[in-house]
Amino acid sequence: MQNRNVPKATLQRYPVYLKALRKLQKNGVERIMSKELSSFVDIEPTTIRRDFSFLGNLGKQGYGYDVDKLIDIFNSQLGVDFDEKIILVGAGNLGRALMNYNKWDYVVGEIACAFDVDPAKCGTQFGVEVYPMAELETKIPEGCRIAILTISHDVQETVDRLVQCGINGIVDFTHQHFLVPKGVVIKSIDVVSSIQELVFITNSLETKTQK
Repeated sequence: MQNRNVPKATLQRYPVYLKALRKLQKNGVERIMSKELSSFVDIEPTTIRRDFSFLGNLGKQGYGYDVDKLIDIFNSQLGVDFDEKIILVGAGNLGRALMNYNKWDYVVGEIACAFDVDPAKCGTQFGVEVYPMAELETKIPEGCRIAILTISHDVQETVDRLVQCGINGIVDFTHQHFLVPKGVVIKSIDVVSSIQELVFITNSLETKTQK
């Protein structure tokens, strides 16, 4: 990347752009202006142009951006892999919802398979094959690096097994404490905390409007 000091807010918008660009590419769009892209992502054209400027001189005035070129640059310079094979550990209610959604192909990849300790949950669900946890080491896709964790029991033991299988990124829905070795990244998803934060923010806004 031309400028490594990319603002955090810009980095958070890149996946939004990528998703839109992948959809445009699939629909046969070859070139797009920042104003047109703005209508897809609900981000101001000036912000889009500024965000893209961190990746180099990508567009031409009056011509716009080459969609294929933009996607290639995002892919190579940001290290994004659109064919990332993700595994899901835990095929309960939350796991089923994630398998049903499984529409991230425009951004990061897909849930390649899932695992569960309950034999009744194994089989094919929403087009995703669910294997017994006992088969984790043999059924995990080659080169898989990312796991989504939605279990509530034996979390540390499961994490240890995942790490041994080469997993170095974990999306954690467990709300339980566990340890990982250096080099393994955890992204904890806490819906309750997010709702609490929203309640606090909305209460603050209401208080301000009442003054």
